[in-house]
Amino acid sequence: MKYLMTAVIGVSLFAAACADPAANKTKATVNEPSANSNAAGSNTAAAKPVAAPAVKGEGLAISGDNSKVEFTGSKVTGKHEGGFKALTGTIDLVNGKAAESSVWVEIDTTSVYSDDEKLTGHLKSKDFFEVEKFPKASFKSTKIEADTAKGADAYTVTGDFDLHGVTKSISFPATIKAGADSVEVDAEFSINRKDFGIVYAGQADNLINDLVVIKLNLKAPRKK
Repeated sequence: MKYLMTAVIGVSLFAAACADPAANKTKATVNEPSANSNAAGSNTAAAKPVAAPAVKGEGLAISGDNSKVEFTGSKVTGKHEGGFKALTGTIDLVNGKAAESSVWVEIDTTSVYSDDEKLTGHLKSKDFFEVEKFPKASFKSTKIEADTAKGADAYTVTGDFDLHGVTKSISFPATIKAGADSVEVDAEFSINRKDFGIVYAGQADNLINDLVVIKLNLKAPRKK
């Protein structure tokens, strides 16, 4: 009985380690980039990060000090947490209403980090982010729609996402709160790394899950 219980516990721990963290996350809808995107939309040297939009309302600064862009990737033996230390951007708050506003974020991919030092170095290589060739990633919203069925602060955000030299339009759920002191955007969803040309060459790619969880926490202070 003792050995049976040990075996059951062992199998349970292994199953938990192998569980895909993206399995219960909303998968972002992916389409071709918007017509006004300045990116090439393919994995080429010509593809450029999305340009910052002109501010129409109250421009609130996003930085690595007040905001986070994190991710969770996984393979058959477990998962790894990571993110980016350096980012900049703007929440353009128009008339105090999220649906009339926009968000732009630019990420310094060379600032990538993870929970394993060796993995961090590998993530910077051509097998993953290829940071020497693609040192920037960016997102520029094109539409923010209220999702009242999910709550007063629930929205669907759509925009052009440039990663690894590939630009796609993605849509994902988010919570947006415009307070007196700050505007906060929170989102957690998954994307398919292969949609953005991130393919680990060779058979080892089969051991890595395609879906990666993206976690956003943008908290831009308002000017007094």
